[in-house]
Order: sequence, then structure tokens, then C-alpha cells
Amino acid sequence: MDIQQPLALLGGLTPAQFMRRHWQKKPLLVRQAIPQFKPPVGRQDLFALAAQDGVESRLVQLAKGAWKLRHGPFQRRSLPGLQTPDWTLLVQGVDLHNDAVHALMQQFRFVPEARLDDLMISYASHGGGVGPHFDSYDVFLLQAHGKRRWRIGRQKDLTLREGIPLKVLAQFEPEEEFVLDPGDMLYLPPRYAHDGVAEGECMTYSIGFRSPARAELAQELLGRLAEDAADEGASLMYRDATQAAVAQPAAIPAQLQDFAREALARALAQPLVLERALGEYLTEPKSNVWFEPGAAGVMLEGVRLDRRSRMMYDTHHVFINGESYRAGGRDATLMRQLADQRQLSARELARASDDALELLSSWCDAGWAHSWKA
Repeated sequence: MDIQQPLALLGGLTPAQFMRRHWQKKPLLVRQAIPQFKPPVGRQDLFALAAQDGVESRLVQLAKGAWKLRHGPFQRRSLPGLQTPDWTLLVQGVDLHNDAVHALMQQFRFVPEARLDDLMISYASHGGGVGPHFDSYDVFLLQAHGKRRWRIGRQKDLTLREGIPLKVLAQFEPEEEFVLDPGDMLYLPPRYAHDGVAEGECMTYSIGFRSPARAELAQELLGRLAEDAADEGASLMYRDATQAAVAQPAAIPAQLQDFAREALARALAQPLVLERALGEYLTEPKSNVWFEPGAAGVMLEGVRLDRRSRMMYDTHHVFINGESYRAGGRDATLMRQLADQRQLSARELARASDDALELLSSWCDAGWAHSWKA
């Protein structure tokens, strides 16, 4: 992607300008970000997805002033009637199930892949919404069908209402108000309060981003480091041949504390161990993602990543679906190109070594990638 090229998606801003002026700083309203937008997933398709076991879905209703929340899957007969007001169906990760929605998400890859999460679709009857709230991550709200009225504001008081199943702000103070038509889009940075209400039947596509908390990231990485440390074997077990008899047996020996501190330091000191753990974590598929094995022995003409595959790289590694590979030289350049472009033509693939072709074939066998002819 040319990050210096102005985009209608960003209201004529270049990706570089958008990231500098708006990303995590201030909202941006774009009229006709995608002119004449035709939603690739319509109402019936969305209802069908919500009925599947492997799809995360929620139903939010406001009835007689009370918020209600249910989790899917939902058969069509369990959803309210289309003429019933004030209900919303939210279906998460639609990009994992539809190629056209996945392709739509690719337009937002001026943000690092490590931050891009998923595309959620919300269908709402008249008056439907999820209440005034804030998100801890960036979001692009693309209007796909009908109209939705958004009220937004820089909220100082983030107190939530008690006793309800949703995170609804107790004292919402909107500063601006917009009505979005199909093709319009609103970007909001983290913790920017917003409330969207459907005006008639409405469908909104939400492109969301990952923003792991520091504690969550530390917990995940330390767990992966612990797995690596366990491979060192029993030769490094704690020994205390010089331990004297003690009159206070409950006191933890300082020698054991030093041993624990050294164990953690040794785990972190392993070359590239933290970088590898981070890359594997960032590309780990979600728990509801699975791949259909490909046909063995397929001749690779070109190769294209499956829409569910997450592939990234750093200076020393290539990562895909929670696995890591050391990479260097021409093959590393090619693998990085695949991660960035998500496909390689037959001409590009001709530069790959036999080892790289064997690896790519194994990914196709696993369903992580597919043979493709341009």
C-alpha cells in the first residue's frame, strides 16, 4: 500500500496523514468513504451466521427501559420480529467467514497487522443500539445499510450503570451528532464515548483493533517463556547443599529467592526468546477458528493465504498461526512479501528455494494457504 496516496476511504487524507493527525487522537467523519457501498453480507446471510456454533454472536434488547443481553447461536425463530423495535444482533469476526468482508478489511492495513483484529456486523431494528459506551480500542464504523444516528463526546466521567448486563455509561455527555448513510464512516479513538441508534432498519460494519493490556501481555509472554524454560531439563534444579538448620522454618531462604530471580533472568536472556513469543502470540488463531485441510500434493502455481490465517514477521522470524520460523536471505524476503501482500504469483514463487516451497506446500496441506493462479 502506498501510504502517501490520498484515499477516499479517509476523506482524501493519505494513510500517513491519517495516522499522524487522527489515530488515537481525535475522531474523523468521512462522507462516502466507500461510494455506492453494497454490503457483501446482507440481513439473511448475517442471521445464518448467527445460527452457527462457531460464530460469536449477541442479541441486545431494550424493553420497557431494561437492557437485556443474550449470547448465540440464534436460530431465526429465536430472534425478534423485524418490525419489533429496539433490538440489535451483533456478529463478531465476520471476516473469518466471508471472503468479501475479509477483502474489505484489507483496506485498513495501513495500520500494522498486529493491531488489526476483526470486523463485526451489527443489525438493528428501528431504535436499536447498545447504549452509550466507550471502547478500549480504535474503531471504524462503516454504515452498510439504512441510517444510524451517532452521538459522540470526550467523556471524562466513565462511571458505568450498575445492575445491567452491558457496559453503559451512567452519565453520557455528547458533544457532536451525525446521521450516517450507507458508505459513510466514522473513526473513533479509544475511550471516546459514543451512542449509535438505528433510524429504521440498519446495518453497521465495525472494524476493530487489538489493544492488549500490559498485564495481559505479560501473563501471556511469561507463560510461553515458562514452556521454553521447562525444556532445559532437571539439571538446573535448585540445590542447597550448604543450607544450615533453621529455627524459623517458615522463612523463605534468600538463596531460593536468588535462584528464582536467576531462573527468570535466564529465560529472558535466551536469544530472541521474547521476540519469538510475541510473534507467536500475535498470530495465534482465535479459539473458534479452524482450517480445512487442503488436498495433499497440489502443485503450487501461486499461493494465497487463507482468510483466517494471521501471518507477520520481524527481523529474524516469520510467524503464521502461532508458529515461528527463522528466516534469512532471499526466502525471508519472499515470506515477508507473502505476509504483506497475502499472496505470491507464480513468477514471484519461482524465486523460492526448495525448502521454502516445501514449507509453503505444508501450509497448503494444513489449509493455511491455497494454491492460486493469477
